[in-house]
Amino acid sequence: MFLFASLLRPFSDRLLRALILPAAFFWAGFLGELRADGVPAAARQLIVAVAPDWNSKTGTMSRYERDASGAWKRVGRSVPILFGKNGLAWGSGAAGSAEAGLHKRERDGRTPAGVFAVGTIYTADPTLPPGGDYPFRTVTEADAWPDDPGNPYYNQHLVFPEPASRPPWFAKQRMKSHDPAYRWRVEIRHNSDPIVPDGGSAIFLHIRRGETRPTSGCTTMAEADLRELVCWLRAGAQPQFVALPQAEYDAHRVRWSLP
Repeated sequence: MFLFASLLRPFSDRLLRALILPAAFFWAGFLGELRADGVPAAARQLIVAVAPDWNSKTGTMSRYERDASGAWKRVGRSVPILFGKNGLAWGSGAAGSAEAGLHKRERDGRTPAGVFAVGTIYTADPTLPPGGDYPFRTVTEADAWPDDPGNPYYNQHLVFPEPASRPPWFAKQRMKSHDPAYRWRVEIRHNSDPIVPDGGSAIFLHIRRGETRPTSGCTTMAEADLRELVCWLRAGAQPQFVALPQAEYDAHRVRWSLP
């Protein structure tokens, strides 16, 4: 009996490996895909902007940090914000692009909804406010950000130091450097990887132009609230931005690892 079992063992081991290993790889890949759809595991700072519904022009913004256990903890207070004049639509970032429903388009007056990486801060100042420690660029007369879907450089930041090198479209696509609302523009990386023409461009967090004045697609707030956010951001924490109507936030909270 022992001899029979010994003879069978190599066969049974091979059969076990044949059955278990493919299943293990399948579930590892499946779970990896689930984790990839939402807030990246490495992110330790999160900006959450929530609207009452898809067509809301207003909402609230809160900041969170991950503690040692991986749980999200609120930082500071929630602040009022303004969205696009027509509300929100699904955007293209770490999560949201695959969702059913209305999707962001150029000049639709809607703020992209979903999860997005936070990019560079573009500022009119030579430095960030005291306490600020995040990648930034001081905008000059040489900076441009095309929002024309027909432009080959659509939704890209460009610099043309020499006036002679500036293409004919440069004047209309130049980044404003003296507008008070653009003292700090925190880049939200919507439609950035890959860039899809007409998918929406130049999405930022910036200073509001009035307490009740919505935007063409950006998210805005009081200057003091944006300053506080700018000083809080840290590149090493891989900050992410979330914008969602309340019902979508509740529906995606667990799967997207939201607070």
